[in-house]
Amino acid sequence: MASRLSSFSSSIARWHGDERAVGSPLNDAEVVALRRTRLFGATGTVLMAIGALGAGARPVVQDPTFGVRLLNLPSRIQTVSLTMTTTGAVMMALAWLMLGRFALGPRRMSRSQLDRTLLLWALPLLIAPPMYSKDVYSYLAQSEIALLGLDPYRVGPATGLGLDHVFTLSVPSLWRETPAPYGPLFLWIGQTISGVTGENIVAAVLCHRLVVLFGVGLIVWATPRLAHRCGVAEVSALWLGPCNPLLFMHLVAGIHNEALMLGLMLAGTEFALRGIDSSHPLLPRPLAWPHGSAEWVRWRPMAMLLLGAVLITMSSQVKLPSLLALGFVAMALAWRWGGTVKAFFLASFSLGAVSLVVMAIIGWASGLGFGWLFTLGTANVVRSWMSPPTLLALGTGQVGILLGLGDHTTAVLALTRAIGVSIIAVVVTWLLLAVMRGRLHPVGGLGVALGATVLLFPVVQPWYLLWAIVPLAAWATRPGFRGATIVLTLVVGIFGPTANGDRFALFQIVMATLASTVIVLILIGLTWRRLPWRKLPDTTTSPPAAPATTSDAYAESP
Repeated sequence: MASRLSSFSSSIARWHGDERAVGSPLNDAEVVALRRTRLFGATGTVLMAIGALGAGARPVVQDPTFGVRLLNLPSRIQTVSLTMTTTGAVMMALAWLMLGRFALGPRRMSRSQLDRTLLLWALPLLIAPPMYSKDVYSYLAQSEIALLGLDPYRVGPATGLGLDHVFTLSVPSLWRETPAPYGPLFLWIGQTISGVTGENIVAAVLCHRLVVLFGVGLIVWATPRLAHRCGVAEVSALWLGPCNPLLFMHLVAGIHNEALMLGLMLAGTEFALRGIDSSHPLLPRPLAWPHGSAEWVRWRPMAMLLLGAVLITMSSQVKLPSLLALGFVAMALAWRWGGTVKAFFLASFSLGAVSLVVMAIIGWASGLGFGWLFTLGTANVVRSWMSPPTLLALGTGQVGILLGLGDHTTAVLALTRAIGVSIIAVVVTWLLLAVMRGRLHPVGGLGVALGATVLLFPVVQPWYLLWAIVPLAAWATRPGFRGATIVLTLVVGIFGPTANGDRFALFQIVMATLASTVIVLILIGLTWRRLPWRKLPDTTTSPPAAPATTSDAYAESP
């Protein structure tokens, strides 16, 4: 009995951060600072969850907080709720920055320490209302349309369900008449959820959050393996990628299907690269199966490659841009086969055929076909200031108005967006050829290609940045990239979505921002000597760095 109690106490101690008991590479002062940093960030996500009760993207009907005395209070003091949400987001972002000291320094925290931090920060957001976006209600409406046997690629929520439907009422007015821009796999999953939950908004939203968690789990699984493949420390990659505040704010809290898209894409890329022959020094060696049959060992690389191609194609049936990963896998395969023109066509056509078969199967099984190909430009109705081509057109249009030349914004917008798409095509082609010639790692090529796509895309949302940040976190090691990622995360994550799913008056946003600034400054003053705002003194000798398992040349940009 005593031994059982001792084991239970040890487990509790490990969970609460007794990292010294499990052989942490950090010294005592760093362990204490890490535990306090973890708690500081968790406090921030708790504040976000509470503030979301009043400042979140709550449904118009079936709001579970309506009429509940305590839970309904935040909705009556929306400015205070917005202040809590903003303060919590800033606290989490600052905690993430401090956590970087233990992910990029000479002595890094262990994988289990980072995993516990990620889980602790995510837990409060799992039961919070949707935040920063109402896209999840569009998911519900489009899935319900598919469940009723209608074509979500032809009719929008208002037409398919009616304006008085419980799902349509929570869909933003801009999207009530538009068809679904998502792939058939995602709508098929949503259709299953709608069949189980019916018109219960809370149950359906929670089920979609479970789908997001599955995607995040795949991201956390694949990122360190891809980082190991590129010679990057897995803790550093996990800190910059899956532990990024944008992931907590927009994937976990915002319930966006990018989580499933990225998870399937990264997992598929990992499996596909495992299947590529290991004879080349810059590609990974397949894992040995000592107890397997000789026949399975012979066919295992092809099975892994096929599984990877299937998963990547499935990710594209959530959102199409992830199909870029299949191109870089094909170029890696062509390089392995000699990098010739014949190898290029053989790898491209073989993996392309697999992709088309998977798409056809999903389209047939879901009953949704290929209608998604005709709705890919649905989001272009949004004029996003985060998209440089769109911002340039908007600025040019305003200059024309000021000069008395008339408003030519729409015409200029079509031109700048076309130029942006053309540049994306050129950049992606160059990167694909660089991978086929062996001058660029496929993971790095994928990250840079997705980064260029996001930068020049006609519409850019804050969570789109994760398309590039996560794969690049597993490949790039240069301080310039990490510094740029940190700046983008802070600017876009904190200052971009100050006003989230609900509409706030300008004075509310200003008051909440000022109040949050004061609160955060006070917290920094109170914790200045207790949290690692400054570099901690080095009290132990750093252990020698472990040798990289793959070429460091592939961990850098070409």
